[in-house]
Amino acid sequence: MRNDLLAKIKKAELVGRGGAGFSTALKWKIVKKAEGKKKYVICNAAEGEIGVFKDLHILKNYQEQVYKGLRLAMDYIGTREAYFNINQNYYRQIKRKIIPTIRRYEKKGYHFTIYEEPPSYIGGEETALLNAIEGKRLQPKMKPPYPSEKGLFNKPTLIHNVETLFNIANVAEGTFKNKRFYSISGLVKNSGVFHLPTNWPVLKVLEETENVPSFDYFVQIGGSASGLVLNKKQITEQKMIGAGSIEVYRSNMPTKDLLLKWFSFYNEQSCGKCTPCREGTYQLYKLVKNCKKIPWGEIMEIVEVLEETSFCALGKSVALPVKSYLKNILENKSQVTSHKSQEKLKIKI
Repeated sequence: MRNDLLAKIKKAELVGRGGAGFSTALKWKIVKKAEGKKKYVICNAAEGEIGVFKDLHILKNYQEQVYKGLRLAMDYIGTREAYFNINQNYYRQIKRKIIPTIRRYEKKGYHFTIYEEPPSYIGGEETALLNAIEGKRLQPKMKPPYPSEKGLFNKPTLIHNVETLFNIANVAEGTFKNKRFYSISGLVKNSGVFHLPTNWPVLKVLEETENVPSFDYFVQIGGSASGLVLNKKQITEQKMIGAGSIEVYRSNMPTKDLLLKWFSFYNEQSCGKCTPCREGTYQLYKLVKNCKKIPWGEIMEIVEVLEETSFCALGKSVALPVKSYLKNILENKSQVTSHKSQEKLKIKI
């Protein structure tokens, strides 16, 4: 049954839905082969980025599927111990549903430990998550070694997010469809979470959910802090990336307001481990907060330092929204004064 399920997961081309898109089958095989008698599985429901809220929807509506996927993962790697890392705000809302389910599984010999994590973006980084559960500072570790080799309490650890576990259960039942959960927010009529095909362009997702604005707009996809910014023409072909979120903005949204939204978030969420991110995010926020005219030259110099030298993906991810906003929105409006960094604006998707 276990090998049969792995074959099904591989055939379904199932990948993680936490943003990285790593092969689920390969991750299982790596943890299975890792040396060590004791191993762990973690369900990561941290979800600390603005504009991303699918985990709560899934846990409210498909909790049984999530726990089934978790149990199947535990069976495959040969463990009865798992941790359920959950956003503290989410846990308060669904505690009454989760506790009875856990008790039912514990009667069958499975042990689940709930870890309530204060909402944070860095908490979604798997090594920072391990530190938090172990009672250490919420900061990322150097990789390698990877959690699949030396994870929680230095034991091989399989980490999946909520949507991935939901999909694993569906694969096992033969009901899996190549869909994903989309968090849609911003200036739309029908904000919420929708389960739709993964290969749809952004515009089709907005059309299907009756969320195409009647005014001139642009969108940010894959997270409302770290996500890619696209204009109306681009979303006709661009497919979803990252965490599966779409936020809609008016085209005339003040640039300062948008930058403050991003930079205040990053400034608050930086764990402080590395100087580029700790100081860079603060300087970006300070520059924009106090400016009358956007100092693009200074902003881009800091952004490029963050992208090249930050310890983890949090600091590096500042570059994508800023660069794509410049390239896809402001340059089309001729709102940006030229500077040497403009020549480097190349967005890789």
